[in-house]
Amino acid sequence: MSAQIEIGRLLRSGTTGFIAGCRVNQLDAPAFGALVRAPLSDSYQVYGLIYDIHIDDDGLVRQLVTADNVSEEVMRDNRERRIVPVEMSVLSVGYEADGKNYHLLPPRPPLSLDVIYLCDEKDVVRFTSVGRFGYFRHVLQNQDIPIGEVLAAHIGQAGQAHGQGGEKWKEQATQELITLLRDDYPTLMSVLGALSEIA
Repeated sequence: MSAQIEIGRLLRSGTTGFIAGCRVNQLDAPAFGALVRAPLSDSYQVYGLIYDIHIDDDGLVRQLVTADNVSEEVMRDNRERRIVPVEMSVLSVGYEADGKNYHLLPPRPPLSLDVIYLCDEKDVVRFTSVGRFGYFRHVLQNQDIPIGEVLAAHIGQAGQAHGQGGEKWKEQATQELITLLRDDYPTLMSVLGALSEIA
C-alpha cells in the first residue's frame, strides 16, 4: 500500500456500520461515497462506504450564527480548532482477512478510537474487483441511506481508480445494479438517474 491517508478515528460501531470522527482540518480527504478501511490487525480490516458527513453545532456556533460582524479570525479559529468532531457515517460493505477480500458483513466491527483510512486507488481496485459486486447488496438493503447518490458517488470514484478499464467496470457495475433492482422499479430509476449524472 502507498501513503496511508488517515481520515479519523472510530467513535462507535456495529456489524453493519460505524461512525468515525475527525477534526475539521482533516475534512479535505474523505468524500461522500468513498471507500474507507479500518485495520484491526495485520491480517484483518473492515471496508465501508461513507454515506453521510455530519457536522454538529455547539453552543459557540449557535452564538456566532446570530452575532453581527464576526471577524474572520474568530471564524477561522472556530473552524480550525473546533472541539466538536466532524462525523462520518460508514456502511460496512466487506472485510479482508489473511489477504483475501470478502463482500460480506465483517465478523467483528472495529473498536473505539481505531484509525480509519481512506482507500487508495489500489485498495479500491482490489476490493471492487472481487466477485460480482456482492457488496452492492449491503447498500441496496439499507433504506436509511440515499442509495442512488451513494452508489453514483462510489461508482464514479471507483471507475476513476480503475483507470483505463474504468468505463468497462462502470458498465458492468450498472448492469449488475439493473439485474439486482429488476423487481424494484422506483429504486432502479433513482439509481439510474443518479448514475446518469456521473456518465
